[in-house]
Amino acid sequence: MNNLMKRTARAPALLMLAGFIVVVAGMKAASSLLVPLFLAVFIAVICTPPFFWLQRKGVPKFLSLAIILVSILAAGAMFGLLTVPSMNQFLSNLPGYQEKLASYSAALTDWLQDKGVNLSQQEAGGGALSPGWVMGLAGDVFSALSSVLANAILILLTVVFILLEAAELPKKMTAVYKNPETSLSVIEKFSHTAKRYLIIQTLISAAGGLLICLWLVILGVPYPVLWGVLAFMLNYIPNIGSIFAAVPVTLLALVQLGVGTAVLTALGFVVVYMILGNFLQPKLLGKGLSLSTLVVFLSMVFWGWILGPVGMLLSVPLTSLIKIFLESHEETRGLAVMLGSGAGIK
Repeated sequence: MNNLMKRTARAPALLMLAGFIVVVAGMKAASSLLVPLFLAVFIAVICTPPFFWLQRKGVPKFLSLAIILVSILAAGAMFGLLTVPSMNQFLSNLPGYQEKLASYSAALTDWLQDKGVNLSQQEAGGGALSPGWVMGLAGDVFSALSSVLANAILILLTVVFILLEAAELPKKMTAVYKNPETSLSVIEKFSHTAKRYLIIQTLISAAGGLLICLWLVILGVPYPVLWGVLAFMLNYIPNIGSIFAAVPVTLLALVQLGVGTAVLTALGFVVVYMILGNFLQPKLLGKGLSLSTLVVFLSMVFWGWILGPVGMLLSVPLTSLIKIFLESHEETRGLAVMLGSGAGIK
């Protein structure tokens, strides 16, 4: 009898685990559909405040939507004109850069062996963290970005429908829930915090990408706009993202312009990310919204495995939104604390 009760108690946990595995497997199988959807939700959340602001100023809903869409199209066209040519040129030159890096790595290995440092063949090649592999990873990110741009129409249409649905959501929630005031207050709190986080994080990332781009223009590093865009996207990943953004462009500066420019390139990244990550970002967002470094790394691995390179870029925003949602409910606030960095806990 006791054994039967123990097996019955384990059943819900096993069912939850099985359900989680099924959901994750389904998400991975449908990644080609989920990536445009998540990007559309991301864009829609950022566009919601100006959309509602225009309506509060007396602009009709469909005219407000048209203004938002024109703005998105203008930003997308500018983004495409600035990045696509550089992206294609970089991808076509990528094998040559990797070959130069391999020769640099071989020369360094020979120099170390002359000094009495014996390296195995795997250590000499750098293994999975070789300079050529790092440049190839940047190429994979740019290739994934190109495929996302190919789904621009689908993303735009999804943004339109999300914005139209957002205006009617409170009415539907009032009709569905028995206690709509409490449910709507929780949803409003989550929505306000999520929008504030995404908008401020996007502005900070844009500022970082612009500063990096200007610094690379001054140094004469090839494809400054492209690397600024990469810095903008990877700035959503705290701590780890700055490293992934700095390493490939530093290696490119080393190959094309020499050691001095490579050092200055790396120094520019350090200064920019110290200002943004250690001063501006905590001041604007607050320490309570930060995630622990372990959670950041695991979320990047998890979402990157499910959704590919774009999932790595969206990993921290997605996990942060989950944390904000957990904080909105008393029953799950403990889980949100476990996901956080521990800052502000007494």
